Amino acid sequence: MMTSINRNSDVLPLQAHRCGWGCLGPLTFHNSAMGERIHLSLGCHLAERKGGTFKNGLVFSSRTVKPMEKICLRVEEDVVNWHGALRVGFTNVSPSSRSLPLPSMAMPDLTNTPGHWAAVLQESLCIEGSELEFWFSSKGKIYVSGRNCSKHKLVEGVDLSKPLWAMIDVYGKTRSIFLLGSKKDSWSGTKTSCLAPARITPPDDCKFYSSDSNIKESISLLKTDNQTDLFLVDCCVVCLGNQARVALPCGHRCLCIHCAPRVIHEFGSCPLCRYPVKLSPEERTV
Repeated sequence: MMTSINRNSDVLPLQAHRCGWGCLGPLTFHNSAMGERIHLSLGCHLAERKGGTFKNGLVFSSRTVKPMEKICLRVEEDVVNWHGALRVGFTNVSPSSRSLPLPSMAMPDLTNTPGHWAAVLQESLCIEGSELEFWFSSKGKIYVSGRNCSKHKLVEGVDLSKPLWAMIDVYGKTRSIFLLGSKKDSWSGTKTSCLAPARITPPDDCKFYSSDSNIKESISLLKTDNQTDLFLVDCCVVCLGNQARVALPCGHRCLCIHCAPRVIHEFGSCPLCRYPVKLSPEERTV
């Protein structure tokens, strides 16, 4: 049970991220290892390649992935002035340990070095609006499938002796992609990662105000204490402009102080994992 809010404090007790048995945990693009032309938004779920180039679009998963955990993507935008499309694969080199700037392409820049496996996807798989998923098996083979194609093998020989991160190159005709999450089938059912952020359209001024002053006053500002058990994002997943400073009870810091009141008042849940955000009468007492 959460501790009542102290009248003289603006910080709620921080709680680690928690989900049910069917959750694989948060999954986003890594926010400190990306190509020079990549811009991340929507809580690091949307990766866009900026500028008039076909390269410098590398992104990685924020955490390691498991065998048979399918990474699910949607192509948000494609362009006609380049050839080629997405490259996908896996690496056992941690994104956090990479020096910047990153190489301009996954292939051959990374695949010619140890610990990287990737393949080119057909352009027909990567048209705007297409959804696809890729994964590696317990035998070290990488597969892809999509709405317009059945499962087929891309690469084999992946080294499973070390942890693996997903590796994606937003290349060529592919301009932007949205990370829908991941899923893993097992004998007990299908497990999924935390849901991607809801697409809440903010007004022009990107400021929300709640008529319930108790809700507004109960929003907490997260202290920068480098807690590793919290899932943190840089910008608010609603307005995409202000700094995400509000920590919700689930442990996600994903809202700014302007957007949080409306999200809690109108939706009553975390926009990332849908964990209910309800304030008790004691917590409403300020």
